[in-house]
Amino acid sequence: MTSSGDREHLLARLERAGTSVDAAALDALWQYFALLARWNPRVNLTALPLNPPADETFDRLFVEPIVAAKHIEPRNSGTVPVRWVDLGSGGGSPAIPVKIVRPAWILTMVEAKERKAAFLREATRALHLEETEIANVRFEDLNGECATADVVTVRAVRLDDAFADIARKLLRRDGILAVFSSSEASLSGFDRERCVSLVPQSSAALTLLRVPRGT
Repeated sequence: MTSSGDREHLLARLERAGTSVDAAALDALWQYFALLARWNPRVNLTALPLNPPADETFDRLFVEPIVAAKHIEPRNSGTVPVRWVDLGSGGGSPAIPVKIVRPAWILTMVEAKERKAAFLREATRALHLEETEIANVRFEDLNGECATADVVTVRAVRLDDAFADIARKLLRRDGILAVFSSSEASLSGFDRERCVSLVPQSSAALTLLRVPRGT
């Protein structure tokens, strides 16, 4: 059962990372956390401790995505809607927290496991996340998304040549691949833009890779 003390704990972790959210976003984040805590015993959405939550829980589920959202800057942002694909969405982080603070972005969460996809659908409905859809497929089998994404996000996925081919297929020319990992990432066929630290005194990092303009 989540508590007001846990909510203060989350606020403290955000403040420690030098970031904050408005009241509406905080309410949505907390609703997502409550859903995650309720579903997790049945679906195993995360191995992170939820009752009670640890510092690492809030940092990984919320702080990392919210800090990262400030650094993911598609070149067309502000002119046309940003189209974004999150691969291997699992329990919904980083995608759902990023969507909460970037509500205008058009999101597709891709999750192969049906029970996790069911959770993502419920979270999308409960949080009233507009312009959001769930693709219950392996990301290797995605259809209809070719060269349409401005942003692809990924966490805990093997970055090999096969994945590089999939990411390039999804992204527009000059699109961004945002990799959440514990160290700087690299990938064949992408230009490294920068790598930023996400949480103080932690190895959590976001590497921003870009499809070369000439490809």
